[in-house]
Amino acid sequence: MLTLPAALLLAACSEPQPPASPATPTQPIGTESEVEEIVAEPEEINPLLAESPLPYGMPPFDEIEPDHYVPAFEQAMEEHLAEIDIIAQNPADPTFDNTFVALERSGQALINVQRVFGNLVGAHTSEALQAVQREIAPRLSAHQDAIRLNAALFERIEAIYQQRDALDLDAESLRLVEHTHRQFVRAGARLDEEQKERLRAINTALAELGTQFSQNVLAEVNDSAVVFDSRDMLAGLSDSRIQTAANEAADRDLEDGQYVITLLNTSGQPPLASMDNRSARERVHTASLNRGSRGNQFDNTEIVAQIIAFRAERARMLGYDTHADYVLELQTAGSVETVNELHERVGPVAVANARREGEDLQALINETEDEPFELAHWDWSYYTEKLRQQRFDFDDSEVRPFFEMNNVLVNGVFYSAEKLFGITFVERPDLPSYHPDTTVWEVFDHDGEGLGLFITDFYARATKRGGAWMNSYRVHSGLLGGHPVVGNHLNVPKPPDGEPTLLTWDEVTTMFHEFGHAVHGLFSDVQYPSFAATSVPRDFVEYPSQVYEMWADWPEVLANYAIHYETGEPIPQELLDRVMEASLFNEGFRTTEYLAASVIDMALHQLGPDEVPEADEVMAFEARVLAESGMDYGPVPPRYRTPYFSHSMGGYAAGYYSYFWSEVLDADSVLWIRENGGLDRETGQHFRDTILSRGGSKDAMELYQDFAGRIPEIEPLLERRGLLDG
Repeated sequence: MLTLPAALLLAACSEPQPPASPATPTQPIGTESEVEEIVAEPEEINPLLAESPLPYGMPPFDEIEPDHYVPAFEQAMEEHLAEIDIIAQNPADPTFDNTFVALERSGQALINVQRVFGNLVGAHTSEALQAVQREIAPRLSAHQDAIRLNAALFERIEAIYQQRDALDLDAESLRLVEHTHRQFVRAGARLDEEQKERLRAINTALAELGTQFSQNVLAEVNDSAVVFDSRDMLAGLSDSRIQTAANEAADRDLEDGQYVITLLNTSGQPPLASMDNRSARERVHTASLNRGSRGNQFDNTEIVAQIIAFRAERARMLGYDTHADYVLELQTAGSVETVNELHERVGPVAVANARREGEDLQALINETEDEPFELAHWDWSYYTEKLRQQRFDFDDSEVRPFFEMNNVLVNGVFYSAEKLFGITFVERPDLPSYHPDTTVWEVFDHDGEGLGLFITDFYARATKRGGAWMNSYRVHSGLLGGHPVVGNHLNVPKPPDGEPTLLTWDEVTTMFHEFGHAVHGLFSDVQYPSFAATSVPRDFVEYPSQVYEMWADWPEVLANYAIHYETGEPIPQELLDRVMEASLFNEGFRTTEYLAASVIDMALHQLGPDEVPEADEVMAFEARVLAESGMDYGPVPPRYRTPYFSHSMGGYAAGYYSYFWSEVLDADSVLWIRENGGLDRETGQHFRDTILSRGGSKDAMELYQDFAGRIPEIEPLLERRGLLDG
């Protein structure tokens, strides 16, 4: 998934957020003397504000300290407001250049600070950074309001907007006028002063609440780790995984002989697929599902109730029935009704498939257990793995030795990129990064010219939020130039020192997925920063990354990286055939847990201000929504429950459906690619030219039709997920 710094900072949501604010020029708007009269030069150079001496403008991570952030934010915000004031108070008549282009150039220092800080808060936070986040989030919200609610500035924007058709603008410039005007209107520019004052208060509160929610989620994930006093309780896990649990206990200063199973942010936890002891599985899964609930130290239910209430009030104030209506206006889905219809069409089929899968698992329990019991959610992944082995005669331990992490990256992900786009990667150990587990790669285009930098950060740690995501530290645009610096993040458990990192198939496809976001950022070739890189609708942003997953099992790519880490032997074809044959196995579960979360997200954000549940009623509301939608199948809980649903409380509010919506485009695109060349430069260049390089410079569905030459159909996705016969 995608994540971007503004959202990380203001809401710190998981996986991957809304498009970043535009970058700005090296020189501020107006003459140097005009700005210097307003903002004095700092006595010391702050590395966050100075021009980076590193290649491609990479942030000098080794020079940045927590104490640099607040002064950098303060100075950058002051400079930005000075630039905005020059634009708004310009005595000349408003023109496209002195208003819209000037806005695109404004705030460069601030957006650069936001990118660095917002990304590090997600990737490698600390108490000091979290304190900065709590202080800065409401101030950034107020700063944004000071710009979007500036009456003089909006008057100039409105004037150009009203005469836009007579200005003889090129298509991207016209789109910028319409885009900017719409953003200001949606931010409240047309409200009266009393309403604006209330809106400012709501936005500040939401910034504070979003920060607290995200910090609670991370704290609870670490605090809810389950401690076991006996190795026997971990029977079924690999020796390496048990050693990792022992090391985690030692790191927490626990006693010898104790073991700690850490949690990911999803409801399901990977160790449950292997843990033989049912009571141990129950402890881990119960701890996972109870995170953030009433009475917990990091109770998020009150925060959820307040966030939903404030969003509902703000939407109504801005002229929308609900927050979902407000969000969906700008998405390719277009309306709440469209998303609801998607849920209603696919949900029942998915649940029916999940129930059939559950019946198979119950039959296995009845056949194999001396004292059979009723299937519970903590049993699902364990017996699914047993049934997978029974039906397809393989398990993860048999497959993982062929998926050594660095080999997957270099000989899989990078190999596919070279075949498709002609780009190459060279490791740059000389460049500083923010954590020893990261690697910096220089990217060269097909003509040998330097394209940008790519940072990989794949291991889980206590200072890192859950999930997988891509972010941008620098973006490229025709107006401002520059080179992209992007990062990919996973949460793969780190093995003991000296042991290889062996991936599951899901982790392999996730690596390919996130790289799809990375090339979306690396290939940006638009004129205006507002449209650069991944600045596209939320329900389109996952599309390129989901398409890129197809190369994980493309025969030529797979043959190049699926190599046994010890013997060097390729993965046996018969084993590979079994892996591929099993690709639809458990699809009812996967679709149901995802759609259940999506339905909750949409239901919360279709509430009016007077319909929002109190904190004590949040979980009852969740249960009622699942029951009314037919998604309340006990053994399959939502992928995220409300108190730790970082997407819904963050940048994917009323937008978690986006993954499924984007997969509709993805499945249709995969068919097109298979029919039109597959893994070759012509196909890759076409995808780059029509999708990856265009950002948000054109309507998303127009971009899709530029690529595929047709309107997408949902049937290829339903067939892929095994949902056509349900």
